[in-house]
Amino acid sequence: MEQLGRDAPLPSEMQGRWVAVEDPAAELIVNGGEVTCFGQAIDYDYKLVGEDDGALTVSLKINNEACEDTFQRSNITGLVRTPDGEFYAYNVKFASQFVRAAS
Repeated sequence: MEQLGRDAPLPSEMQGRWVAVEDPAAELIVNGGEVTCFGQAIDYDYKLVGEDDGALTVSLKINNEACEDTFQRSNITGLVRTPDGEFYAYNVKFASQFVRAAS
């Protein structure tokens, strides 16, 4: 996995405005290196970008180990774009599938 700073953009396949399949009112927005989900900007320090069995993966991380558990429970910490083009966001408590928002 490649470690990138917060300012580095997330992969182009993840950029844009997305809505949750289960709840179209729930939005995920990826704009450059910024990630906003459920109306909250994710305050992370760096990201790990890689590929696993053809899936594009991004893990959002913080540098403060003492706050790691709270960060993992309070924020989206992972994004996955499957080889089939499905897009998921998750943390330790949930996972949700997102689709591109209608223009």
